[in-house]
Amino acid sequence: MRQDPRSLPELVSQLTTDLATLVRKESELVRTEMTEKLHVAGKAAGEILAGGIFVLAALGVLLAAVVAGLSEYMHPAFAALIVGVVVAVIGIVLIRAGLKMMTPEHLKPNRSTRQLQKDAQLVKGK
Repeated sequence: MRQDPRSLPELVSQLTTDLATLVRKESELVRTEMTEKLHVAGKAAGEILAGGIFVLAALGVLLAAVVAGLSEYMHPAFAALIVGVVVAVIGIVLIRAGLKMMTPEHLKPNRSTRQLQKDAQLVKGK
């Protein structure tokens, strides 16, 4: 068995350097993963905005249906109501999808957490 020629202070110094490097790399991983999660949150915000636009358009169509109903006695209004309901449903679905993507569960840095747990086990010697 070959002995390590380094002294104890050298080994402690190397360990300190390695631990500092590990912490730095882990913090970079957390930063990278949080950037990815923020990108997902931005996309979710875009879907919420798109859903809001559809709901606003639905309101316009529904108001047009009321006007048409008052002026034309139901036939054009019925068609406008159908279109308005469909647009509103699309908007609501988009808003709900965006809100679901913004839950704390979807924003957690899962990979970083797993890696930190692995590193902790490695340091413990398991």
